[in-house]
Amino acid sequence: MKLQKTTKLRGTVTVPGDKSISHRSVMFASLAEGTSEITNFLEGADCLSTIDCFRRLGISIRLQPGMGKVSVHGRGLHGLKVPDTTLDTGNSGTTLRLLSGILSAQNFSVRLTGDASIQKRPMQRIMEPLSQMGAQIASEKENGCAPLFIQGAPLRGIHYTTRTASAQVKSAILLAGLYADGITKVTEPCLSRNHSEIMLRLFGADVSTEGTTAAIRPGRTLTARKIHVPGDISSAAYFIAAASLVPHSEICIQNVGINPTRNGILQAAKAMGADITLENIRTDNGEASADLIVRSAALHGTEIGGSLIPTLIDELPILAVMAAFADGTTVIRDAAELKVKESNRIDVMTENLRTMGCDIEATPDGMIIRGGRPLHGAVIDSHADHRIAMSFAVAALMADGETCLPGSECVSISYPGFFADLHRLAN
Repeated sequence: MKLQKTTKLRGTVTVPGDKSISHRSVMFASLAEGTSEITNFLEGADCLSTIDCFRRLGISIRLQPGMGKVSVHGRGLHGLKVPDTTLDTGNSGTTLRLLSGILSAQNFSVRLTGDASIQKRPMQRIMEPLSQMGAQIASEKENGCAPLFIQGAPLRGIHYTTRTASAQVKSAILLAGLYADGITKVTEPCLSRNHSEIMLRLFGADVSTEGTTAAIRPGRTLTARKIHVPGDISSAAYFIAAASLVPHSEICIQNVGINPTRNGILQAAKAMGADITLENIRTDNGEASADLIVRSAALHGTEIGGSLIPTLIDELPILAVMAAFADGTTVIRDAAELKVKESNRIDVMTENLRTMGCDIEATPDGMIIRGGRPLHGAVIDSHADHRIAMSFAVAALMADGETCLPGSECVSISYPGFFADLHRLAN
C-alpha cells in the first residue's frame, strides 16, 4: 500500500464491530443454552479464529459473510466436545487466553496454539491464576508461551490480585470461575475494560463488581441472547486522529462504543486539543455508543499515563502519531504492556516515526515525542502488526512525499475495509 499527503477528509464512516465484544459474544453464546443472534459482528481474522475454535469444540455457528450476522447454537456450560485437532487461535491473544479459562474446567484435554506472534506472547499471566484454581495447564516449550496443553480438571474459586490491569487475564479467571467450586474474585490495580462482566451478566451469570474487584459465583445457567455489537472505538481512533490532523476536515464516525473503560482515546485526544462532539448517545445491553463528529484542530502535547492507560492501551500507537504532529512534547508512560502486544509497539513506533523524521525517544514504559517537526514519507516496517500499519497510514496523510506500507494486508486482523474507508473520506 502506497499513500500520499492529503488536503482534507470529509464524510461519514461506520467502523466495524468492536473486536473485544465480538469475541465474547461468540464465546458466551457457545456456553449458553439456546440460539443467540449477533449483529454487527467483526469479520476480522482474530474473531474468525474464535468462531473456528468453537466450531471445533462442537458448537454450530452460522456466519453470513459480509453481513456481520452470526447465529450461535449454544450447548450450555457442559456441552463442549473434545476437538479432533489442535485449536489454532491465529493472531488472537484474546481467543487463546479466554479460551484457556473455559477449557481448564472441561472433562477433556486440548492443545492450544497460534501464529508466530502468539507463540512469543506471555501466557504465564493466565497460567499462574488458573493453576491456583486447580487447572492442569502447561507451556509445551516450558517458556511460559503457547503452545499450551490443558487437561481439564475440577476448579476451586480463588481471590486473585493481578500485577497489571488486563481484561484478558481477568476474563480468563472469571470464565474459569463459571465452573469453580465457590466464588472467584479478581482484583486489579486499576480497572481494565469490563465487557466480560457486562455480557456475562446479560447472559445470566452471577457477576458483581466493587471498585476494581470483579466476582463471579457459579451455578447459574447461561441463556441465549440477542447481541448488537457497537462500533470499535479502537478502529474509530484512526479516523479521530486523521480528521484532527488533516486541515479542513470534518467527519462523522457512526455507532462507536464509548464504554468508560475504553474511551481513554477521547480523553487523551481532547487533552491534546482535539475537536470531538458526541451525538445520539444511547445504551444497548449495557454498552454505550454514540456518533462522533470530529473536526480538524491545532493539537498540542500532553502527558498520558496512570489509570488512563488501560482505557487506551490499543490506541497508544495512533496517539503517538498525533503527538508527532502536535506542537510541544508528549510523554507516554506506564505503558510497558506495549512491549508484549502483536509487536513491541514501543520499539516499532519509535523506529518508524524516527525514520519519518520525528524527534522521539523510547523509554522503558513508553515514549517521549517532541512534536511539530515536518515529517516525510518512508518505507514502514509494521512487523505485521495491524495497529502499527493503520497508525502509519494516518501519518502518511500528513507527511511530505510517499509512504509505503509493505504487508499492509495485516489490517484484516481487525479492520478489513480500512484502506477503502480511508480512501473514500480523502476523495
